[in-house]
Amino acid sequence: MMLTFMEERRNKRTAAVVLAAGSGRRMGSRTKKQYMLMKEKPIIYYSLRAFQNSFVDEIVLVVSPGDIDYCRSEIVEKYGFDKVCSIVEGGKERYHSVAIGLSSISSCDYVFIHDGARPMLTEEILERAFDCVYTYDACVVGMPVKDTIKIADYEGNIASTPKRNLVWMVQTPQVFSFPLIREAYRSLLEKEQKLLKDGIVVTDDAMVVETLTGHPVKLVEGSYENIKITTPEDLVIAENFLKE
Repeated sequence: MMLTFMEERRNKRTAAVVLAAGSGRRMGSRTKKQYMLMKEKPIIYYSLRAFQNSFVDEIVLVVSPGDIDYCRSEIVEKYGFDKVCSIVEGGKERYHSVAIGLSSISSCDYVFIHDGARPMLTEEILERAFDCVYTYDACVVGMPVKDTIKIADYEGNIASTPKRNLVWMVQTPQVFSFPLIREAYRSLLEKEQKLLKDGIVVTDDAMVVETLTGHPVKLVEGSYENIKITTPEDLVIAENFLKE
């Protein structure tokens, strides 16, 4: 008897790498932004809760150096996030932290890489991303831009205007088959110095896959509410979303 799409998907093992190793300097606070309170809970709580309550099997939490004990006692144990199987210290750059998180996963079929400073992650976003990655092996969550975008030259003049229907704001999670993303990051670390010398700066996981493997990455709809907390204004906006 042939398995249905949903039955086949349920048989796949999934993991999440949640990044919480940033300093949050633009928040203007001595408290790291992932630990700042939003409706009496730390920001990182909401991302972890989304994965804890989802189909994801295990979570790797990547934190700043020296924060492992704090996160274990004040976040993971306090709120009962028993899917968190590893808490590890991040690296110098975001891609170093992702690589460390990936190395902490023993085996899975698909991995969700998510910024812990995006607290508005929902089950619907996770389900759409899982459906997409199951078909294409690589996808990123995002939304079409609402504004006209201009490409500037190095003197601050408008160089071009891309078609708005082709421009997306990329979010997280970014989701990949585990063998694909593991190989992409292995190749990235191996070629890191050459890429830097050539002026190639990796800014997200999709770029790692595109640059190091050539594998196409599908865009899948997230939500305009799935914002990243970067400035104090973002925190106010996210709190208003929570009220709704």
